[in-house]
Amino acid sequence: MTAQRDQATAVVADGVAVRFAAGDESALREAYDQYGSAVLHLATRLLRSRADAEDITQAVFVSAWLARDSFDPARGSLLGWLLAITRRKVIDLVRVQQRAERVEDAIRRQPEPPPAASAEEVVEQLVVADELARLPDDQRRVLELAFYDDLTHQQISETTGLALGTVKSHIRRGMAAIKRRWEVDDAPSGHRAADSARL
Repeated sequence: MTAQRDQATAVVADGVAVRFAAGDESALREAYDQYGSAVLHLATRLLRSRADAEDITQAVFVSAWLARDSFDPARGSLLGWLLAITRRKVIDLVRVQQRAERVEDAIRRQPEPPPAASAEEVVEQLVVADELARLPDDQRRVLELAFYDDLTHQQISETTGLALGTVKSHIRRGMAAIKRRWEVDDAPSGHRAADSARL
C-alpha cells in the first residue's frame, strides 16, 4: 500500500514538473505548495537568519519560474533543481554579506576626516575602502597596513611574514586597481598623486 502511495505521489510530482517547465502558472503554485517547505528548510539550515531564509525561498521560486525553459523534467526532479538553485542563492547572499561586512570594517578603521574635509575627500576614502574590500585577503591586508598604519614595505614584510617582493607586488597591483576605480569615478588627481607617492 505504501509503495502504491509513493508511486502515485511521484506521478503527480512528475506531472507538476512537466507543466511547470511548459509554463503552466497553476503548476507554479502547486510546486510552491509541494516544495516550498523543503526549500525553506534547506535555506534555514544554511543561513543563520530565518528572515533571510524566507527571502531566499521566494527568490528561488521567482528565479526557477523565470528560468523554467532551462529545466528538463527528463533529466532530474523539480525538487532537486529547486534545491540546487537554493544552494546557489545562499552562496550568493553569503558572499554579498561578507563583502558588506568587509566594507563596513574598512570604513570603521579609517581615521575620522577633519571637520573641513570636502565631500570629494570623503567620497575618495569610501572608494578606497570599497576597492580594498574587493581585493584578495593577503593583498588587502598589505594595502591596509600601508594606507592606515603607514608602514614601509620592509615593515609590512616583517609584520606579515611575506617576502618583500610579494609585498611590493601586492601594493603595486592594489594601487593599480584603486587607480582604475578612481579614474572611473573621476576622483581628484591631486590626492591620487599624493597617496601613490607615499606608497
